[in-house]
Amino acid sequence: MHVKYNRVSTIGQTGNRFINDTEIYDLTLLDKVSGNIPFKERPQSIKLIRLIEEGKVTDITVEEFSRLGRNTGDVINTLDWLDEQGINVIVRNVGLQSRPNGIKNPLWKMVSSVMSSLYEMELENIRERTAIGRLVYLQHGGRLGRPKGTNESEKDFLDKSTSKKISKCLQKGLTIREVSKVVGVSTTTVMKVKHTFPF
Repeated sequence: MHVKYNRVSTIGQTGNRFINDTEIYDLTLLDKVSGNIPFKERPQSIKLIRLIEEGKVTDITVEEFSRLGRNTGDVINTLDWLDEQGINVIVRNVGLQSRPNGIKNPLWKMVSSVMSSLYEMELENIRERTAIGRLVYLQHGGRLGRPKGTNESEKDFLDKSTSKKISKCLQKGLTIREVSKVVGVSTTTVMKVKHTFPF
């Protein structure tokens, strides 16, 4: 069985960016979790691991190493475990396979270690830039959180015409991103309505 494993970081992301992959797989799995969550603790990964342990999987395709995780140690441990199981891991963005035609790729270990480290560094850089931006904002008189006196009751929020439009769209089965475009609001607002309205 050839499995495609995808991961996005937030529930609001749909995974539509993976549609450029026109390959046909026996099974496609999508986890909506942070890359910091260990691979073996993710809901869809757990299903995948079970299939591997049952001997049903031969190949796993991911878009890039960061889909397996943003922690170098966890990614390397995951790749080592997959190698022990005889799984061929295919990474699309670099065109690399761990076991093409069942034969170990001599470059795999080196490239996978380097790439995993780069993705972890990228995550650390994002965190650092975010923290610096927040600090600069606060130093220039900015305030985090809602302005004082702007807390809105749940009833007031639900009575808004925008909230009602969002609710109708969600009841029709539109995705969070689709509702956001139709109503002209952020995906955060759509998610707030989704969690507040009694569907």
